[in-house]
Amino acid sequence: MDIAFIITIFLIGFIGSYISGMLGIGGSIIKYPMLLYIPPLFGLSAFSAHEVSGISAVQVFFATIGGVWAYRKGGYLNKTLILYMGVSILIGSFVGGFGSKLMSEGGINLIYGILALIAAVMMFIPKKGLDDIPLDQVKFNKWLAALLALIVGLGAGIVGAAGAFLLVPIMLVVLKIPTRMTIASSLAITFISSIGATVGKIATGQVDYFPAFIMVIASLIASPLGAIAGKKMNTKILQIILAVIILATAIKIWLDIL
Repeated sequence: MDIAFIITIFLIGFIGSYISGMLGIGGSIIKYPMLLYIPPLFGLSAFSAHEVSGISAVQVFFATIGGVWAYRKGGYLNKTLILYMGVSILIGSFVGGFGSKLMSEGGINLIYGILALIAAVMMFIPKKGLDDIPLDQVKFNKWLAALLALIVGLGAGIVGAAGAFLLVPIMLVVLKIPTRMTIASSLAITFISSIGATVGKIATGQVDYFPAFIMVIASLIASPLGAIAGKKMNTKILQIILAVIILATAIKIWLDIL
């Protein structure tokens, strides 16, 4: 555990958490490949896929706390939306997690690939006038929100991810939630959905505590900084960055499948 290892892990956690806070996604979509591939590039010991998923789960839990804390003022957190979608995604992810035992790895990846492709297409649908709605006048179909979060939770639970990159386009395109409210509320929903994953990984001994601790410190510093940057950034630019990350995720998943 030398200084190069500590700095590398810290920087991976910092970059991923900054993007997480800024865009309202858990960040594991970025940190997972970074943790898997970057340490060996610098001659450091490589993590196994199980270790990476364990470290990511703990880190997402703390990154989303930091992001939500930064967004707590200004009316960005829609408590009704968080309650309906948060409870549904938690139920879905538990059911999906147990159900995944009955599915082949190919079947699991295919479900995730289809969900990611739908999310990518949705991000490129024009969202005119979305951010002209005053935050205190935002209305949405509660039961549709709950149903969609349940479906995302099932898919995310099956593949062991938080699923925030699927939630964001649903909130923007289907539920017509303004960009900054989507980002803040999705961080809170991802926090709820990450509770189960974090508890499961710790209980089954899949967490390497020292690198996880470094990542948590990085998360608590970087995620609020990312959230502050997200508040100041033009919402069109935020949507473009989100669209590119979600598209890249979809391409990566389909390359793995094919």
